[in-house]
Amino acid sequence: MTAQPALAQSVLRDTETEALFHDMAAPLIAAAGLDPKNVDVVLVNDPSVNAFVIGGQAVYLNAGLINEATSANEVQGVIAHELGHITGGHAVFDGGGKAATGISILSLLLGAAAAAAGAGDAAMGVIMAGQQAALGKYLAFSREQESSADAAGATYLSKAGISGRGSVSFFMKLQNLEMRHGYTRNADSEFYSTHPMTGDRIATLQDTYEKDPAWNKPSDPQLEARFARVKAKLFGYLADPEQTLRTYPLSRTDVPARYARAYAFHKQAFVDKALAEVDALLATAPKDPYFLELKGQILLESGRPQEALESLRLATELTGNAPLIATLFGHALIATEDPANFAEAERVLKAAVARDRDNPLAWYQLGVVYGAKGDIPRAQLASAEQQALQYNFPAALQSALAAEAGLPEGSPDWLRAQDIAFEARAMIERQKKRK
Repeated sequence: MTAQPALAQSVLRDTETEALFHDMAAPLIAAAGLDPKNVDVVLVNDPSVNAFVIGGQAVYLNAGLINEATSANEVQGVIAHELGHITGGHAVFDGGGKAATGISILSLLLGAAAAAAGAGDAAMGVIMAGQQAALGKYLAFSREQESSADAAGATYLSKAGISGRGSVSFFMKLQNLEMRHGYTRNADSEFYSTHPMTGDRIATLQDTYEKDPAWNKPSDPQLEARFARVKAKLFGYLADPEQTLRTYPLSRTDVPARYARAYAFHKQAFVDKALAEVDALLATAPKDPYFLELKGQILLESGRPQEALESLRLATELTGNAPLIATLFGHALIATEDPANFAEAERVLKAAVARDRDNPLAWYQLGVVYGAKGDIPRAQLASAEQQALQYNFPAALQSALAAEAGLPEGSPDWLRAQDIAFEARAMIERQKKRK
């Protein structure tokens, strides 16, 4: 797993997770009348139980939501709801949001969160005096959006032939969370909550879902098995190792438990223990690309890149050169410091960025390869790509201009350097105006 910046948080990138989200969401996206190729489901490194859309065609799922969910079917219910926001044209700046222009997004979100938890005093402490009227207009609009998205999500689940049981059970989890945090059904809490009352939503949705032919249809067992793996993998990656070992104790020998423990042991620098867990996984599935990827990652990050090559090369081949795995393989080839491996690294990394340009680590590694072979202008262009993706626009502008000066005029790389320089200048000017 790798993290990269997105908005004020970081996006977690992982090939296995992204493939699972795609397969879980594809029938729902099609049912919503959208093109699965144009809709992304993105994992956000945030421990809170939440999902959201901001505009465009992307559904953001917080890591905390994945941790709270107990099934793929529950997450599909959330995705269906968020697709309802997309098809409904809902975004944080739409409709009633225009009446709340005096409220910063940060204070709005904090205040709404406090109010949803029943902490009216805390909410008002966040929302400054004189802004409550605007907030009320915005949140009334938001409640309408939530009800609309509920209805749309139920329609998409039905069209896709997916049971709404997961949707109902997840709303029940939310209701329990509300009670745990002291949520009360008083007028202020209901008025300032961004969502309709959870109990009312459950009753409405359950009535709708129980009439649907898919209500008693079991969830796809393969998706559920893959979800259990990904959930454990994410937990092992994000949680403290001690917490992981309590949640997935040594007495458990199933795949999710070994997966989580491999990450925990790796984070503790217990290389032998981490490799033992991965080898146990590979004993059950010798050509599982994600087990191979993890073994290669452990070896590489433990200073043994040469030993990592076999696992990572096979993982790359088995996934059809999946960009994130190919990037890790390219990294390992470079880390051997053997010039004989650099030509393969260049080939692998160029293929990775051709399929996924939004991969700063791949651009960085490609720049290293270009630098090692003395191709400084293309090394500078790769640095500009990386820096732009990481929102370091002054550095991106400088690198792009340097690359442009050294590249053949009119060549595709020269034109790309010009584009990055133009985009970087525009972003720098935009940031100046915000100050």
